[in-house]
Amino acid sequence: MLGGRRFSPAASLALAAPFLLLLLVVFILPLATLLHESLFVPSPGLGNYAHALEEPVYLRVMLRTLRIAFLVTLLALVLAWPLAWVMSRSRGLGLALLGAAVLLPLWTSVLVRTYAWMVLLQRNGVINQMLARLGLIEQPVRLLYTEGAVVLAMAHVLLPFMVLPLYSALKGIPEDYPRAAQMLGASPWATFREVVWPLCLPGVTSGCLMVFLLALGFFVTPALIGGPQQMMIATLVSQQVRELLDWPFAGALVGILLAFVLALVLLFRRAVRLDRFVGQA
Repeated sequence: MLGGRRFSPAASLALAAPFLLLLLVVFILPLATLLHESLFVPSPGLGNYAHALEEPVYLRVMLRTLRIAFLVTLLALVLAWPLAWVMSRSRGLGLALLGAAVLLPLWTSVLVRTYAWMVLLQRNGVINQMLARLGLIEQPVRLLYTEGAVVLAMAHVLLPFMVLPLYSALKGIPEDYPRAAQMLGASPWATFREVVWPLCLPGVTSGCLMVFLLALGFFVTPALIGGPQQMMIATLVSQQVRELLDWPFAGALVGILLAFVLALVLLFRRAVRLDRFVGQA
């Protein structure tokens, strides 16, 4: 609908045709080709998938990817919640400054932000120098090329994708609701548990899903901050394609990741429906 006018299905399809064509050419056809090769090269069957699931090295990479994605999501949620809450209760200049602080990193290259973390975490970086000047360490601590560094840097890069859904959900909660609960004798924790948390749950699930899915396929930050020791599945796929030229096996890795993502999205949709049902009960 535009200006009160409702488009017919044919007109709507015509308007969406350029985007659908771009999606077909740029995403669906290459993905379908890669998955086809994973199933039929070198021979028809699930050999590539069996190799990916049976080899301990590849299993460790997959499990590490899931673990890091979960930790990044959890850390992003912990960091984003206070900021989103303050934003939802701010007005005027304060809200504008907080919004700019959230959105400005999105306008900066991921590569630039990753190199900034490398400067902070390297052996002679800012953090080690600060700890040495404070007398807390005598020798530089190994911070770079660790799983903790990968989680921290990825959480920083993906933080806006958690803050914005949380802010939208918290903004929709009337300030009278928590105030009324406290006037009726509820403690701050009970107010949060019984009023605020259920009402903001759709924003929490949306932000967690976005951050988790983005973290699963993250490439630049884990490759630079983690190195070969903290390889994730996106780096493994790139290695199979660029160095080993094993496109069928890379397709199998992509197929496994795609199956997991689709299952997660279906579970998310089911959770959202259950949340609505509980809210209406």
